[in-house]
Amino acid sequence: MTYVDAALLNLVELVCRKFQVLTGKTSVWLAIQLTNLSIVVYFLWALLYFLIADFASRVFVSMFCTAVLYLLTQTVFKDSIEIHESNAYRRVAKGLRNPRRLRDAMLRISFLFLTFALSFPTVLLYVNFGVRIALLPYSLVLLTTVVLYLLACDPLPPCAAKLRVWFQRPAIADVPEGAPNRVDRRLL
Repeated sequence: MTYVDAALLNLVELVCRKFQVLTGKTSVWLAIQLTNLSIVVYFLWALLYFLIADFASRVFVSMFCTAVLYLLTQTVFKDSIEIHESNAYRRVAKGLRNPRRLRDAMLRISFLFLTFALSFPTVLLYVNFGVRIALLPYSLVLLTTVVLYLLACDPLPPCAAKLRVWFQRPAIADVPEGAPNRVDRRLL
């Protein structure tokens, strides 16, 4: 399974580098955006459960979500994206690889296994029994797996985004000096 993890990590890193060249955004930025998405999905899941639960369960879910939101403000939302990206750039400039490649390998493999192992029961529950809530926990496992792979990638040094350069160039190319300024009447 470690070979699958290494191959998948190399593939994700290649895609992240192409994404960075295209948009100027690093894998750290993408991981934080997906983390925010998973937080939204989590709270939607809690809201859906809140709507169908009895009073005692509603009180428990409310207290639990409040505690999770407080912990998120103390951990995930405490530092900006720029701080994380500058740390990654500094590490790459020193020639060091991302320590998460080795440190989080077992966690990535576990979530990768969960992603594959839970896919069949989730589809079975959704298609055959109409259990729509089964998609939410699976989506959280899938998003967490993707975030773990994104966080293990090394970014490229900062560069200009190709899309930004492409969108900022003039729509009509400048006519060189001395070129005749003719308008084709057939196009009018």
